[in-house]
Order: sequence, then structure tokens, then C-alpha cells
Amino acid sequence: MASEETKQVNVPGDVAPAVPGNASVQQASASEASTQGKEELNPDGTPLSDKQRRKRAEKAEKERVKAEKAARLAAEQEARQAAEVDYAADNYGVLPMNQSQEKTNEQLMAIEDIHPDKDGQPITMLARLQTSRSPSAKLVFLTFRQTMHCVQATLAVTPEKVSRQMTKWAASITPESIVRVEGTITKVPKPVESPSVTVKEAEIKISRIFVAVPVTWEGQIPFYVDDATRSDAEIEASQDTPRPLPPIALDTRLDNRVLDLRTTTNQAIFRLNHGICRLFREFLENNGFIEIHTPKLQGAATESGASVFKVDYFKGNAFLAQSPQLAKQMAIAADFGRVYEIGPVFRAEDSNTNRHMTEFTGLDLEMAFQEHYHEVVDLLNQLFMYIFSELPKRYSAEIATVRRQYPADDFLVPEAPVRLDFREAIQMLRDAGYEVNDLDDLSTETERALGKIVRDKYKTDFYAVDKFPLDIRPFYTMPDANDKRYSNSYDFFMRGQEILSGAQRVHDAKFLEERLAQAQIPVSAMKHYVDAFRLGAPPHAGGGIGLERVLMLYLGLGNIRRVSLFPRDPKRLEP
Repeated sequence: MASEETKQVNVPGDVAPAVPGNASVQQASASEASTQGKEELNPDGTPLSDKQRRKRAEKAEKERVKAEKAARLAAEQEARQAAEVDYAADNYGVLPMNQSQEKTNEQLMAIEDIHPDKDGQPITMLARLQTSRSPSAKLVFLTFRQTMHCVQATLAVTPEKVSRQMTKWAASITPESIVRVEGTITKVPKPVESPSVTVKEAEIKISRIFVAVPVTWEGQIPFYVDDATRSDAEIEASQDTPRPLPPIALDTRLDNRVLDLRTTTNQAIFRLNHGICRLFREFLENNGFIEIHTPKLQGAATESGASVFKVDYFKGNAFLAQSPQLAKQMAIAADFGRVYEIGPVFRAEDSNTNRHMTEFTGLDLEMAFQEHYHEVVDLLNQLFMYIFSELPKRYSAEIATVRRQYPADDFLVPEAPVRLDFREAIQMLRDAGYEVNDLDDLSTETERALGKIVRDKYKTDFYAVDKFPLDIRPFYTMPDANDKRYSNSYDFFMRGQEILSGAQRVHDAKFLEERLAQAQIPVSAMKHYVDAFRLGAPPHAGGGIGLERVLMLYLGLGNIRRVSLFPRDPKRLEP
């Protein structure tokens, strides 16, 4: 074949055949050939001396070497240019800003739906880039995240599909960018080892990748979400290694709360937050309650002036509601029978503890009863038992996700509710060596101690204490009929901390006026509230639950700010 043979070219005399791409060499060879066999002479016709011949030969050799070098460089440049043509240019890049230009109804896949049984199936998805690692110029490992779910992906150089330019660009994408990924689901031979990856038995082989929403943060972001999901045990164990993991302070997390909320742990926490509210509504509505919405601006404090926020209100003052207490009682007087509300509660208490906030979410309920306020206590017990039984059934994945970062003892729930009389609780504390008074409230220390005693005795972290001393309860609390030093009031506890306070309310107008007088509150300051009872109100009771405390204690998280979306305390009003 012609490609295998030396192609013959007819040239005059002894001229060398042409060499493609090497014009300088061709010219030098032609010149040399034209003079070959002829004696070179000086202009005067005399023969060249040996020195002249040597110099001319040296010059010709230099020109030949120079021409060959130029030809070689030109060929290398041509080869480089051919190699730098990016055949994958259409498979990556930055997408234009989404301005709802078109609607294609494209079906995108969720990470939680990726399964090894779908090996070989195509996938298109939008996700956050959590991490990327490039062990070579031809390979990139990436981790993508959607809410609580993370999957590993690989981008490897392949002919016609993935170029080196593409892998280099993908490795440079800023973490937390939202990317559009196209590829294939691939079953992996062994589970993915990365602790942050939740899809362990499959990964994505990427064929196309685009940045849909870039990160434009100036400088380095405050912390990486991957680092923010580490447990304290992981961080501590890494400190003696060449690459210790960075601890992230709670204040740093809260100062950059949007970034912190992206962790799989926080995604799970606030799905559990939603779950408690959902189960609260579900149970109460199945038991004849209706949801109401009460005002958060009030003309008078509901509990005590020391813990109320006063705000300017046109030409006068108003107060942020410490609870929906007065309004929900008035709803009972209006014959609503059974009501509940989920809404904000404001407390102007300068308490910088791990369980207090100046604004939290209250789960409040109130109901008329037929004979005894224990009808309400029993319903509250049923409510909590329903929440505690349904959470692990419906939100097991969320609970497991939180446990990975924040391990804690399982929350113990009794087969039957435990309710202690206040005096019985006092005696249990005394038997354990604590000095407590029959008519004093429980302190934080004695509450926790009682929680441990009850856990050891009854194998439960959830219980109620009934019949608190009257003098430590609000003015609207009904006294006990048999011992007026005590009251028809109750608190519910989780892990030795209060999560609900409630009572039978005073529903008789005349007696209510007496209770107001004892509390040194003028009736005129609460005229509309008292008038509701002058019109006749049924006996009723209820309670207020702190949503964040329930969630914090159920998960054993140790700080209420971890379960508040944007916490508010005496030192924090932002973000």
C-alpha cells in the first residue's frame, strides 16, 4: 500500500524529495543540491581556500540545525493545539440565571431514591456540592447533598465525553454551589466509606455537570458543611492525627445559621420539629379540638411585669404576649369547648442558660371538662404518649441522622403514664438526701435529681407532678378543694426538666376577682378578661408546652438553641 511504501517523487538532478511541513530544510537541501558537483569560486574566479570552505560548511550546518529545530517546534505547537481542543466543552459550565425562561417538565431524581437496584439507569438531578477531591488530573470524587441525603459521584476522563479540562473545572467548583448533574447510577463493589455519605451501595458516574447557582461569598465561607456534621468524638479523635478536624463553636454556627442549617443533622432536627407539631395537631383534632390564633400584642401582662416585653403602641404601650393564656380561656367562655394554638411566646427573662430563650414556640391547649381537671391531665398524658410512640415510627431516619452527630441515651417512655403528687415528689427527694420544703417550688437542681430518681424507679424519662403549692402559681390557678395551700396545677417533665405547665383555671368571676386582689392586680387592668367570666364560663383546664424543650430533651441535645431555627436570647437578635 502507498502508506507502507516510499512514495517516488520526480525531481531534477539530485534535488532531495520534499519533506512536508519543513520548508526551510527543503530550501537548504535544494541550494546544496544545485551546487553539488560544482567547484565554488571566489568572485575573482580563484578557488576557495580551505579556511573559506570550512567556514561556509559550518554556516550551512548551523542553518540546517536551525531549520530542523524550527520545523520540530512548529510540529509540537501543532500537536499541542490539536490536543487542547476540548471535545467535552458542551458537557460542563455555568448555566444562565434561572428567570423561568422555559418550562420543560423534566423529571429530576432525588438522592434518597438512588439505589443499587437501579444500576445502569440514567439520572439527572439538582443538588448542593458538599465536597470534591481530585487525586489526579483525570479523576474527581464529588459528594452531593439534598436535605438529609448525600451521594458520592465520580468524574473520570473518557474519550469524547469527559476531557481533562472538564475534570479540572469540576474540581474547582466552590462547595455549596447548586449543580445540575447528569450521569448513570452505578452499583459499587463495596460500601462507600465516607461517613457523610448516606447512599452507601451506589454512586453516580457523571457525564455532564453544570453550576446552576454559584456561591458568590467574598473570601472563604465560614466553615464547610461536611465539617459541621462531625461528632465531638470524631473531632476529638482527630486531634492527634496529621489532619485534625476543626471544631465549630455554637456561636459561629448561629452567626452563620443558614449555612449551619444545611447540615444533614439540622435538616433532620427541623423535620422532627415539624413532626412534633404535626402529631400535636393530629391528636388534638382527632379529639375534638380546633385551632385558634390569638393576638401577640396585649394591653396587659398575663403573668408578671418582670418578664414581659413592653413596646410602644401609638400613644401608649403594649406588651408582647407571654402566652395565649387569657385569650384561650376567653375562647372557652365563648363555648369553643376545646382549643389549641401553635405560636410564638415572648419572655423578657435575662436567663442565659441552655434551656431558656426570650422567644420560643408554644404548643397551647385549653378545654372544658365535665367533672374533674384530671380529665385534662389524662388527655395530656395521652397526647404525649401518642407523640412519643409515633415519632420513632414516622421519623426513624431523622432520629438516626441526629444520633450520628449527637449520640444520646434513648428516651424512655413508660407503658402507663407516671403521675406523682407534689408531696410525694418532695418525699422522694428527701429520701435521696435533698433538703426541700413542702411549699417551695422545685429548683433546677432538684428537678434534675427527681428526674434521675424517677428514671431509676419507674424506667421512664417522662412523668407529671400534680398539686403544686398555690403561692408559686399564677393568679388564675384554682386552689385545691381539700388543702388550700396547694392547687389543681401540674407540670410535665422530660429527663428531669419541665416541658409543660398547666392547671385548672378559676372560672368563677367573683372568685377570680379575689385571686386578682391577692396578686395585687387591679381588676380594671384586666376588665375584658374578667367580663368573659361574668358572662359565665364552664370549668376548664389546659397547659402550655415549649416545643423546643420537648425536641431538645427527646433528642438529648443539651442546648435549646440547637433546635430553634433562629434563636432569640438576651444576647442574640440576629440573624
